[in-house]
Amino acid sequence: MNPFRSLPEYALFIYSLLEQFASIQRSTLVIAQRSPGFAILAGAVEWANGYRLTVREHLTLEDGPIVIEFYGYEVWYHEIKLYWYDSQAHPNNPALASTHPHHKHVPPDIKHNRIPVPGLSFTQPNLPFLIREIEQLPA
Repeated sequence: MNPFRSLPEYALFIYSLLEQFASIQRSTLVIAQRSPGFAILAGAVEWANGYRLTVREHLTLEDGPIVIEFYGYEVWYHEIKLYWYDSQAHPNNPALASTHPHHKHVPPDIKHNRIPVPGLSFTQPNLPFLIREIEQLPA
């Protein structure tokens, strides 16, 4: 069940990330409502050890809880892009079927090397999963 039934509830969650996760040094995340039924979340979350998570979510707000219609998340270490997640469907790739369309782009051929990701969703907030993953990366 989606814990965020409204945009103000989701905004409260986003704008209190620093209080919820002590490892985060800075957040520039901003929610911009573009119409009564659509908003965009964009910005970055940064850690003191050089990691940065860039975030872009397209949110729909009609008929019930917040739904993430599209997302893109990139994980950086200083100026090096380590990997990214997106919700672009790849229906012809059977290796991704278990979490379709959620997947992660990883080295060595980061653009074409994709793996399934069971922790992402369109109906649950993805940031806690991503933040916990980054907290586990080497300092």
